[in-house]
Amino acid sequence: MITKEKLIDAIKKLPEGFTLEQVIEELILLDKIEKGVNDIDEGRIYSNKEAEKRLSKWLK
Repeated sequence: MITKEKLIDAIKKLPEGFTLEQVIEELILLDKIEKGVNDIDEGRIYSNKEAEKRLSKWLK
């Protein structure tokens, strides 16, 4: 979950003039980062070796 503080920090980092699309893109990026951090915290990750093994099946 994105906190108000993280949202405010992200908005402060935007240029003085910005579009709604830029705000939405920033929110989506923040959400994806938060989900990734949560996955790491909960152990839902793959080692490089395991990722290579899974990718080799797709990249044939």
